[in-house]
Amino acid sequence: MTRRQRNREIEAEIIDLSHDGRGVAKLDGKTVFISGALTGERVRARIHISKKHFDEGHVLEVLDASPLRVEPPCPHFEICGGCSLQHLKAEAQIEAKQHILLENFERIGHVRPQQTVLPPLTDQPWGYRRKARLGVKWVAAKERAIVGFREALKPMYVADIHSCRVLVPQVGERIHELSALVSSMDARERIPQIEVAAGDSATALVFRHLDPLSAADTQRLIEFGQRTGLMIYLQPGGNDSVHALWPTDVALSFRIPAADVELAFRPLDFVQVNAGMNQRMIARTLELLDPQPGERVLDLFCGLGNFTLPIARRAAQVVGVEGEAGLVARARDNARANAVTNAEFFAADLSQDLRGEAWVKQGFDKLLLDPPRTGADACIPQLPLDGVRRIVYVSCHPGSLARDAGILVREHGYRLVSAGVMDMFPHTAHVESIALFER
Repeated sequence: MTRRQRNREIEAEIIDLSHDGRGVAKLDGKTVFISGALTGERVRARIHISKKHFDEGHVLEVLDASPLRVEPPCPHFEICGGCSLQHLKAEAQIEAKQHILLENFERIGHVRPQQTVLPPLTDQPWGYRRKARLGVKWVAAKERAIVGFREALKPMYVADIHSCRVLVPQVGERIHELSALVSSMDARERIPQIEVAAGDSATALVFRHLDPLSAADTQRLIEFGQRTGLMIYLQPGGNDSVHALWPTDVALSFRIPAADVELAFRPLDFVQVNAGMNQRMIARTLELLDPQPGERVLDLFCGLGNFTLPIARRAAQVVGVEGEAGLVARARDNARANAVTNAEFFAADLSQDLRGEAWVKQGFDKLLLDPPRTGADACIPQLPLDGVRRIVYVSCHPGSLARDAGILVREHGYRLVSAGVMDMFPHTAHVESIALFER
């Protein structure tokens, strides 16, 4: 492969949108993925990666624009990898995600919703992201630290941005301040990342540092927290090393008003990235699962109890299972704090042999699945499904959902009743979805 092959310019007609939000073209029988292009457009593009079966490129000029194209509101859109669809109208983003979901059902799972495609769930498209990992890089040539997401075309580099429209404003509007803060520190070359975690009333920044901080750096961080109101945490090692620097007596939490519960969490814990969408997602999950006062419900991949505790308000008994022991401990603490006595939690690796787990031997009426991107195919064959009449599956990857839907339908006697997307990550190609299965 020559440099000329990699950097050649082409003109192409865009025939589709890929699962990651890039335009798809065919050139001399070869598939070309073009960042920044939309279906129906004719573009001039530069190829920057050439493989045997496909090429990758980016738009240099839009020759014939799609009527769905809009001007990206963020000035950093072209360089920053945090978003990929700001140039597409919001309603068209949703349609594209719904299309990807249904196409995956048919192509991978060989199933389709029998009754309905659920109307998409949407919420505020800006300032929604309450969890994020920002890269940090000291650039001697610029004499400052760059703070941001990875670059879109060169993910080994940190994008040089000054603000972020999708992050919660208390952080997104302070990217330039974070850059100045790190630039002023003695440890500016030894801070690789900053984690963002926002609750309902407080927002935390976790500074990963590879060497012990000087007293002066510690004071700079404290003063930044005092000035901005942001909680400051330090992470000198692994996740267990995270500890509060300032203040030390405030916890992160978020409420689920519909269930009258409040969930406390630590800055590196998994929580749904979009607070508004999480509330809507819980409401739809409860609507589809429809837990009744006499029923027992199994909640797999339960995390902090995001679904478990709201379900417990309606069902007789809920069992939550999660692979990370720390999350299980905090789920139990959340149950106690909310006086929920009919929820029981277990720690188990749901990708492994589950035959020795006590909860597997129990009977359940309904099942909630909320697995990671890899899906639930490893645990489905091991589950006590004989009495389970209804399954609600919350998915962050349409391909694994489609595969698992095929397993549930063809191997376990369920039918896919309905499914639809939930726009958890507006302006990105990420597809979050929910599906209902019944016997």
